[in-house]
Amino acid sequence: MVVSLEKNAPHQVVIIGGGFGGLYTAKTLKKANVNVTLIDKRNFHLFQPLLYQVATGTLSPGDISSPLRAVFSKSKNTQVLLGEVKDINPKAQQVILDDKIVPYDTLIVATGANHSYFGKDHWKDVAPGLKTVEDAIEMRRRIFGAFEAAESENDPEKRRAWLTFVIVGGGPTGVELAGAIAELAYKTLKEDFRSIDTSETKILLLQGGDRILPHIAPELSQVATESLQKLGAIIQTKTRVTNIENDIVTFKQGDEVKEIPSKTILWAAGVKASPMGEVLAQRTGVECDHAGRVMVEPDLTIRGYKNIFVVGDLGNFSHQNGKPLPGVAPVATQQGEYVAKLIKRRLKGHTLPQFRYNDVGSLAMIGQNLAVVDLGLIKLQGFIAWVFWLLIHIYFLIEFDTKLLVVFQWAWNYITRNRRSRLITGREAFVQAKNVTKQTSLS
Repeated sequence: MVVSLEKNAPHQVVIIGGGFGGLYTAKTLKKANVNVTLIDKRNFHLFQPLLYQVATGTLSPGDISSPLRAVFSKSKNTQVLLGEVKDINPKAQQVILDDKIVPYDTLIVATGANHSYFGKDHWKDVAPGLKTVEDAIEMRRRIFGAFEAAESENDPEKRRAWLTFVIVGGGPTGVELAGAIAELAYKTLKEDFRSIDTSETKILLLQGGDRILPHIAPELSQVATESLQKLGAIIQTKTRVTNIENDIVTFKQGDEVKEIPSKTILWAAGVKASPMGEVLAQRTGVECDHAGRVMVEPDLTIRGYKNIFVVGDLGNFSHQNGKPLPGVAPVATQQGEYVAKLIKRRLKGHTLPQFRYNDVGSLAMIGQNLAVVDLGLIKLQGFIAWVFWLLIHIYFLIEFDTKLLVVFQWAWNYITRNRRSRLITGREAFVQAKNVTKQTSLS
């Protein structure tokens, strides 16, 4: 099935991906004389920076998700298609889905990135990452399921393994997970169990580099390290995970090899571009870097195709300082807005200077009343940084009612020091708990 265009129809813009890059491109084009088709395999935009709060029971998935059709219900020039792109035909200017072919005049590819296990993809089942709602729910199941399993376990060694959490990767996601789990274990859950003392929980944050949060100022990285240590987390830098097998994490520090038993291993290290990068490479001949990111031109197009743009985590833009821009939401949003403005200028016979990223800074939540914010000349820490972190995340949430909902949830959690979204879901969780109980009764 081919989606046909009316004769003399406005310029047809097709956007693949409803993340920050695709979303902001479409929003900026809402009053332009173009037809926009936004294609995504999910029917919602996900606010990924808050996924870790879903994984640790602070928020529910619906709190950080916005239905794409609702977002664009008043944008009369925008159509949302639910589907997965299988291929593109640059010569015919077509996007190919399972059941239809969508023609385009301008194509924007913004399909983001996935986890990278550095060639050890079989670790995925034992060390889930955090990119999707399903990832967050699975991580939540494992985190809270670990405490439940420990409560039913009589063997001290196995109980210690259940109460040991290993987080691989010391970027913002790893740091925020470590802080949130520490607050869970040492504060929120402290009075909830009878057979275990949750303060005996061990949280290890393993980082390959010489410090956590390597993209912020060294002094703030040190503040984050000290803050996590005060919360009870153990930071291990210059540490490389070499194997994960049979609930044992093997890692190397210098020439020394160590092992630690753990039933809950969480992955927050490394990303690779979505498969659309490979599709673009095959169909257009564009080069990709070692992580599969598409090498883009200064105006975010790909070489030889001025009507194909790549924005967000899928693209490698190295024209500003010789290094790829970080895979963060502000980069994707600014690129999406730039591409939309460039399209509107082109339709009038004009152009724009090359894209330039305005670095709005880096930030990370450590725990309640604790955060670090690096704005370049301005550096914040502690309570002020925590408030700034809250305001920035509220600002970037898409829908007004979502903003209100998240503010209410945060306020309630702050007052009660409780987390209401501590659900363990899925049949696997039930089977796991049942097996642990059975083993305990027979011992």
